Amino acid sequence: MEVEQRGLVGERLWAVRDADGKLGSGKNTRRFRRMPGLFMLRGHFGDPVPVVELPDGRRFGADERAGHEAVSDVLARRVTIEREAEVMHHDEGPVSLISTAALRRLHDLLGAPVDPVRFRANLLVDVSGSDFVEDGWLGRAIRIGSDVVLRPRQRLTRCVMVDLAQEALPAHGQLLRTVAEHNDMTLGVWATVERPGRIALRDAVELLPR
Repeated sequence: MEVEQRGLVGERLWAVRDADGKLGSGKNTRRFRRMPGLFMLRGHFGDPVPVVELPDGRRFGADERAGHEAVSDVLARRVTIEREAEVMHHDEGPVSLISTAALRRLHDLLGAPVDPVRFRANLLVDVSGSDFVEDGWLGRAIRIGSDVVLRPRQRLTRCVMVDLAQEALPAHGQLLRTVAEHNDMTLGVWATVERPGRIALRDAVELLPR
């Protein structure tokens, strides 16, 4: 995957928008609007535009009018699929990271494993132990592979999205409450890109000295 200043190439570059211009989400905020049914859709990387897959298997280019109409039918509201303009689509920052250590900590607290898919992070970093180790990365530079350098800036605040049914996972019901009680409603961090480049599965990840 190529990483640029904006983040991973193509990630969240396109989004579902309603008639008011708000982005489809699992929550309601100044920028986002809750749209039940989004997790029934799938997005696939494509060139020059991503491909949207409907629950019945039909596929459309993200810029096709027929696709917009089909997605509107699935969501039972009038929407379009639009490319990012002057306001970034990211919830908080360009690149999100979580660790396997944090997932083990949740396992310990809940008594069952937690699939990383629930947190929809860009990068899952394999770290030994059982703790919310990402909190200690703030302000530190992180090198991934030989090219990319990230700098974590803030902890990632979580919302109801982590408990929703998604992919092959059923609704959870206890995950957000556990994160709130044991780590101030946060899990993982978001980072800016200090040096772009290419990353790959199983690249070494190094936390650089302050």
